[in-house]
Amino acid sequence: MTDTQEEWLASTFVELADTLVAEFDVVEFLTMLVARCTTFLDGPEVGLAVANKSGSLRVLASSTERMKVLELVEVQNDEGPCRDSFHTGEQIINQRVDRVESQWPVFIPMARTAGFAMLHAFPMKLRGKAIGAINIFDVNLREITSHEAAMVQAFADVATIGILQERSVSDSAVLTGQLTKALSTRVIIEQAKGVVAEHLKTTMDEAFNLLRGYARSENKRLTDVARAVTEGTLQAESLSTPRASADTESNH
Repeated sequence: MTDTQEEWLASTFVELADTLVAEFDVVEFLTMLVARCTTFLDGPEVGLAVANKSGSLRVLASSTERMKVLELVEVQNDEGPCRDSFHTGEQIINQRVDRVESQWPVFIPMARTAGFAMLHAFPMKLRGKAIGAINIFDVNLREITSHEAAMVQAFADVATIGILQERSVSDSAVLTGQLTKALSTRVIIEQAKGVVAEHLKTTMDEAFNLLRGYARSENKRLTDVARAVTEGTLQAESLSTPRASADTESNH
């Protein structure tokens, strides 16, 4: 591993561990986790689902619209690698779509139609208790190496610890409240993506990239940008030409 790669991994773990920030936002945090996994694996698409109060999984972050749709198929049919990884607390690695249809008879045909060839899932858990799972789907028949699997699991573990210990949160009821709020936030982001995609005549994936890029360039929360778009106080056209932030000082 090169120094640059080591530095990138180090910064990733620092970012995943740093949840003690003002106005911590679970959705933005999990979106960052998905983005880091996507960059690290360089190819596969990544998604993430967490459990609600009743223990049912709900999709909170996806690297692509195709990934989100397929994750919704898993959730709605209670079937698939993400569901199994969440319930068993075990990794599901290097499952070829053309060899596991009997295991997931509803999910696999749709995964094949979507163009995926290889499936993986990693639990988000701490001390045996899972709060969700990460899906990794690949259109290529490329197996994840043991090193890659270990690193993705490490990302998931650190993120889980960060969420559970954010401001020393240990009460499961408080955590449930956080995740319930996160699900509502996700709805706002999806609505904003639809507004941007419609106004700019672009894809949902590109709409999300524009929202996230604008939030970063303006040093704003993704949730706030999405809400502004849905409320009409921020025009979709403004996202493609974000103004340079006047404040160049680092936030500490």
